[in-house]
Amino acid sequence: MMTVINYAAPGPLTGLGEVSPAALHRVASDPVGICRLATELVIQPGDAKEAGLPSQRYVESQLRPVGSIVSALVALDPAPLDVPREPARKVIGTCRHFVVLSVALLRYRGIPARARCGFGTCFQPGLGLDHWITEYWHAGEGRWVRVDTEHLNRSFVAHPEDLRPGEFLTGGEAWAAHRAGRIDAAKFGVYGTENFGPAEIRGNAIRDLPALNKVETLPWDEWGRMTASYQGETGADYDELMDAIASVTRAGDQAAIAELYATADLRVPPELIC
Repeated sequence: MMTVINYAAPGPLTGLGEVSPAALHRVASDPVGICRLATELVIQPGDAKEAGLPSQRYVESQLRPVGSIVSALVALDPAPLDVPREPARKVIGTCRHFVVLSVALLRYRGIPARARCGFGTCFQPGLGLDHWITEYWHAGEGRWVRVDTEHLNRSFVAHPEDLRPGEFLTGGEAWAAHRAGRIDAAKFGVYGTENFGPAEIRGNAIRDLPALNKVETLPWDEWGRMTASYQGETGADYDELMDAIASVTRAGDQAAIAELYATADLRVPPELIC
């Protein structure tokens, strides 16, 4: 596979160079095993609340680089990452944290991997809910395999380790479906909030583009005209930009993905990477 973007190498947020080799030396070598490991290292805020974790720890959900996530894990428990952890010794994070940790570990093992931002359509009937998943390159089958890393141990779908078409839509896929009238944008958004509609799809389409360029933002990061979009202040030209994002990210041309991301309106500013 010719690549312009080397998905087997770490990006600015997925490097593990400062992590002690002792924490990583027993990390699995198979892709699904690596994703399963990530599943056991992160705990969602709701589950953390049920487990009685102290409120000051919720700041962990703001951690951007995987090196910082692993450092937090090691501070909670210095054992290697493959040693089972009770809830209090997992890092508090969102679906993005499950995914970016799995992507970093896959790249650590030399496996091409990337995060995808979009919507899960299998959690509640008729709804597309804000979600991130992992993709890894299966050389033998010549395809990207989609893994619902956060939910590998739950039964939302029959094969969370190899999602079927339609069980997850990237932001670009959801945008294209919205423009074609195949989905109701009012039913796509963030679970537990009133944030549903075309602006939510635009936001995830934009976040998916830097993720394909190995810059995995936080789910609530905003830049460029994203805030204006959420406030209903953008027009036809911005929607045409979304069309371009949807087309490029769905086609998978890595040169085009890199070129589109280089534009000023879409590139993640440095303060959201450091």
